[in-house]
Amino acid sequence: MSGHVFHPGHDELHGVTVVITGASGRTYLGRWHEQGVRGVTMRDAAIHDPVSNPLPVEQWLAKQRKFGIAATEKHLIVPSDEAGEPRIFGEM
Repeated sequence: MSGHVFHPGHDELHGVTVVITGASGRTYLGRWHEQGVRGVTMRDAAIHDPVSNPLPVEQWLAKQRKFGIAATEKHLIVPSDEAGEPRIFGEM
């Protein structure tokens, strides 16, 4: 990242669309808001659950990239023990 912060006073990823692979196998896609004690807060997020979605995650992400994020969660907290390292969606 360039070191530019969208909103001063927030962390570097604030407002950036990220992908987080969860320990459960779920994948979370949405705008990073903040990381706190409870976990990562995301806005306008979509979740890929391999149990209920037969589409492989890479194909799901490609579809989200092509048509826009099909957000199902306006506000989502990914628990700290679930959240892996975030990847910037546009750099994948």
